[in-house]
Amino acid sequence: FRTNLGTAMRATGDNAQMIRALGADDRRMVILGLALANGLVALSGAILAQYQGFADVQMGIGMVVWGLASVIIGEALVGTRQLGFAITGAVMGSVLFRLLVAVALRWGLNPNDLKLITAAFVFVALILPQLLRQIPEWRRRLARA
Repeated sequence: FRTNLGTAMRATGDNAQMIRALGADDRRMVILGLALANGLVALSGAILAQYQGFADVQMGIGMVVWGLASVIIGEALVGTRQLGFAITGAVMGSVLFRLLVAVALRWGLNPNDLKLITAAFVFVALILPQLLRQIPEWRRRLARA
């Protein structure tokens, strides 16, 4: 997984100015990254259309949000950016997120309210790790007072 092209692409995402200073073409890396991402999206759309037997304009609405929520939750659970752990975290986040949606539907919530539940769960997943990091500081302040 550690090819020169992949490393240059990741470095472009982190600091494009540094890549330019090293002599690589950062614009080409951005275009290549976008082309790769869009190609994977097109492939997944084609597979979904073949699986369902039809294609519709409204087919993928909301899936991006659910996928992003799963990745955010997984990253909050794992807390590292190493590839193996990140993939495991994304899978764990996806399972946890789908479990939350299933519980919400089982409790009889309106399926239209899933957007609100999704937003609240992603918000908690984003805020909770930061709050947990600040607990030792709060304890020190309380001990001083």
